[in-house]
Amino acid sequence: MSENVAAVRLTYRNPWLTPGTLIPALMVLLLAATVFFPALFTRWQPDDVDFSAILQPPGAAHWFGTDQLGRDVWSRVVYGSALSLTIGVGATLISCLGGILLGALAALAPKALRQLLVRLLDILLAFPDLLLALLAIAVLGRGAENTLLAVGLAGIAGYARLVRSQVLQVRLSGYIEHAVALGETPLRIILRHIIPNTVRPLLILATIGIGHAVLAASALSFLGLGVTPPTAEWGALLSEGRNFLDSAPWVSLLPASVIALSVIAITLLGRRLQTIVAKGGQ
Repeated sequence: MSENVAAVRLTYRNPWLTPGTLIPALMVLLLAATVFFPALFTRWQPDDVDFSAILQPPGAAHWFGTDQLGRDVWSRVVYGSALSLTIGVGATLISCLGGILLGALAALAPKALRQLLVRLLDILLAFPDLLLALLAIAVLGRGAENTLLAVGLAGIAGYARLVRSQVLQVRLSGYIEHAVALGETPLRIILRHIIPNTVRPLLILATIGIGHAVLAASALSFLGLGVTPPTAEWGALLSEGRNFLDSAPWVSLLPASVIALSVIAITLLGRRLQTIVAKGGQ
């Protein structure tokens, strides 16, 4: 009996305490800390110019070197996390809200409107999100707010497809038939039953989508179409550093590494949460 209990203890693993969950979660918490408490991570200000330390390599004073104006690269990356992650979260929120509205209409609207929305979603899904964001930027113009809006609008179609699929499944459920039999109005059924049961899987997908939004926003800034220098934003920092890849590669190396690690951590955490929820937390 004791051997069986020991075997159960050895084989049981809490999914919330595995390295695959803890490591990405700790990295995301660290990113959140840099957003709210950047001064804890650096004594330099992101816009402090020092012409005596231009393109200084990593050393004791500047751990990751300085840029073409003598600004500390590490401090600019730390303070830039607030704008980069705000754009990622804000764009994902826009995509989710727009996806819920468009997806619900595509599933519940009258037949003619449903067919029109489904065709519209098919057309939008045929284009990469980054291309749609580029088109939106061409109309809206550059800047942090327009970058957030462009990335958010570009992601709506993907979320709308998921919402439409979930709504079509939910409205055929037994509890929906029960609500209809009880005489509940269509609006009450949508707001009380269909939307809540549709949004739950969307929340996990949105966690993964934050990483994609951060990457898309950084790509736009790198191309010179998003956030523009001298604003401290990861993509803009990477864009500035590409002019010094031969003489001062550290200017680009840190923001590029932070973008990659952040997107990987957020995506891994989202997928891990998706797996845990699918298994019922077991």
